[in-house]
Amino acid sequence: MPDLAPAHKRILLKLSGEALMGDDAFGINRATIVRMVEEVAEITRLGVQVAVVIGGGNIFRGVAGGSVGMDRATADYMGMLATVMNSLALADTMDKAGLIARVMSAIAIEQVVEPYVRPKALQYLEEGKVVIFAAGTGNPFFTTDTAAALRGAEIGAELVLKATKVDGVYTADPKKDPSATRYSRISFDEAISQNLGIMDATAFALCRDQKLPIKVFSIFKHGALKRVVLGEDEGTLVYA
Repeated sequence: MPDLAPAHKRILLKLSGEALMGDDAFGINRATIVRMVEEVAEITRLGVQVAVVIGGGNIFRGVAGGSVGMDRATADYMGMLATVMNSLALADTMDKAGLIARVMSAIAIEQVVEPYVRPKALQYLEEGKVVIFAAGTGNPFFTTDTAAALRGAEIGAELVLKATKVDGVYTADPKKDPSATRYSRISFDEAISQNLGIMDATAFALCRDQKLPIKVFSIFKHGALKRVVLGEDEGTLVYA
């Protein structure tokens, strides 16, 4: 039995592709992805079921120089493929760390990864495997934030964890305003009225409608992920 009882049994972790870059200009920084996987491994040892949605900005925007002048749907499909690449890298790193990871893609690439099938994903989670949802929602015009909200609702996650570079939501930009303070908790309606931009509007509305709380925290702060799942005052909780 674990020494510490987690406050949440099943979580959906949303990582940005840029988070994998570390200090690099683009791509995947090996030390950064290894450290992130160590943090995930720590919470799986507590018995937490973990699903992950990852973005692709470190590959597509980094290498292609953005999508200026490109058809939006084409650019979005390229972004989806970038998330598959990141998911494969994440799963490989997890396997090497002793975790069992399964990548499930919203678009069919069955020679590379298995398709997303909800009952199978739930089975994997119950078996203690980490499930990585790739290719966003499988549709253009939707972000990976929306994919995180959608998959979180589908799998019955108790919490969507939005991993960022800052350790929560602040009253103002802490880099510009030294007097800015971190919200420990804030309601969906308060966040909307203050235009805090925690997630894109579609993702945020989906979480609010499904009463799926969001926790904003820093993935670069050592031990923060564990403190979040233990229910400690880490990051900012957005609640219905």
